[in-house]
Amino acid sequence: MTAPTPRRALLAIALAAATAATVPGGRASAAPGSGPAQPERAPAPAPAAAGAAVDNRFWYAYAHWQAGTHRGTTAVNGTRPGLQIKTPAGRTEYTDPHTGRKSSWEYATWTSPLHRSTVPATEAIASWNARTPAGSWIQTELRVTYPDGTTGPWYVMGRWAAGDGDIRRTSVDGQTDGRTTVWTDTLAVDGPAAAAGVRITHWQLRMTLYRKPGAPGGPTVWLAGAMASAVPDRFTVPASAPSGRAHELKVPRYSQEVHAGQYPEYDNGGEAWCSPTSSQMIIEYWGRRPSAASLAWVDPGYADPQVCHAARSTYDAAYKGCGNWPFNAAYAATYRDLAGVVTRLGSLTDLETLVAAGIPAITSQSFLREELTGAGYGTAGHLMTVIGFTAAGDVIANDPNSADNASVRRVYKRREWENIWLRTKRRNAEGKTVSGSGGVCYLYAPARPTAAQISALRQVGVL
Repeated sequence: MTAPTPRRALLAIALAAATAATVPGGRASAAPGSGPAQPERAPAPAPAAAGAAVDNRFWYAYAHWQAGTHRGTTAVNGTRPGLQIKTPAGRTEYTDPHTGRKSSWEYATWTSPLHRSTVPATEAIASWNARTPAGSWIQTELRVTYPDGTTGPWYVMGRWAAGDGDIRRTSVDGQTDGRTTVWTDTLAVDGPAAAAGVRITHWQLRMTLYRKPGAPGGPTVWLAGAMASAVPDRFTVPASAPSGRAHELKVPRYSQEVHAGQYPEYDNGGEAWCSPTSSQMIIEYWGRRPSAASLAWVDPGYADPQVCHAARSTYDAAYKGCGNWPFNAAYAATYRDLAGVVTRLGSLTDLETLVAAGIPAITSQSFLREELTGAGYGTAGHLMTVIGFTAAGDVIANDPNSADNASVRRVYKRREWENIWLRTKRRNAEGKTVSGSGGVCYLYAPARPTAAQISALRQVGVL
C-alpha cells in the first residue's frame, strides 16, 4: 500500500452539505416568492458541545433564488430551478495561479439572505450543484458573523468548473482574519478564538457566475448553501443497536489500486483516488456514466477509464488532490438529474435508514491497521462506500483500497466501523492526537427522489 501523499493537513474535522436541487425540504432560508493516501487531518480547533449539532441552510427552489440580492443574476424556473446570469454586473481579469494564464470574464453575483445558525458553530462549509459549460465557471464565498456582532471577510470556498479547460478548479489557501481560517474546504474557528468563546452565529453566502465576455448563457447554479456545525471532542462514540435486518445494494465495484501509477499529475495516481473511485461507484449505481467523448482523453489501455475521468474531474489544484469533499459532490451533480451533497450523520442507524431506502453512502474515516479487522492497512484518511448491512449489523462496504475490482466488497465489524467513522479525535501511529471525520459522508441521489427516499433523508436530518 502506498504511503500517504505529503500534503498540508486540513483543520477540518467534517464536511456537511445540502440536499438535492429539486428535493423539497432542506430547511432553506428564503423569503416567499480520502484513500489511504488521503492527507492526515489536523486536530479540531476546540471542544464543542456534547452531542453533534449540525445546521444546514440551502437554496435550490425558484422562490429561494428570488430571495437575496441580485447583481446581474436572475432566478430561472423549471424542473430544476436555478440561478443564471441575466445582465452582467461587470467585467474582471482573472490570472489563474496554477497556469499563469490571464483571461477576461464578465460576471454577475447573488448574495443570500443573512442566515442565523441554529447551533453555536465552530465550522462552516459551503456546497453547490451547478452546470458550467465551456467558457464559464463559478466562485462560492462565505462570510460569518461572530458573537460580538462583528462580521468577518468574504472567504473564497471554491473556484469551480466541471472541466479544466478555462480555469483550474481550486480551493484558496491563506485566508484568515485571526479568528477564523479557511482550510481547503472548511471555514473553522481558530483554536485560541474558540477557547475564548468565539462561534459562528450567522453566515451569508455569495455566488459569482462568470462567462466569456459577450457570450450567451453561462453557468446555472441549481443548489448553493452551507452547513454550520459543532461536534463533540471524543475518542470513542456510543454504540448504536443494529436493526436486525440484512440489506445490500448492488453497487458497482471499482478498485483505486487498479489505477496505480496512472496520471500522476492527479495526486500521484490511483493510489490516492479513494474519493473519486467511491464517487464513481455511486454515480454508476444510479445509472449515470460519462460519455464516450468525455473519456476520449484516457489511455485506451487502461481499465475503467471512468475512474480516471472522476479523478481529473475532482482534482483541486491548490490542495493537489482529489479529496476535496464539495468538489466530489459537485462532480456527481454534473450528471443528468443527479444531486450530490456532503453531510454529517450521527450513527450507523442513520446509515441503515438510508441503505434500506436504496441510498448508499460514501464515508470518511481514519484508523490504525489494528483498529479495523480485515482491512489489512491503516490510513490517515480514506473514503469507502457503504452498500449494506448484515443481519448482525456489520457494515458491508465497497472498499476501493483493494487489489482488484473483485476484492472490493468487504464486511467490517459494526462497533469498530462506527467508532472510526464517528470519532473526532484519535491517536496516530506515532501516538500524536489527530482528528477524525466526525461522521462525514457523501450522499448522491436523484434530484427527484422517491417518497421513501425523501422520508429516509428527513429521518437522518438531511431534509
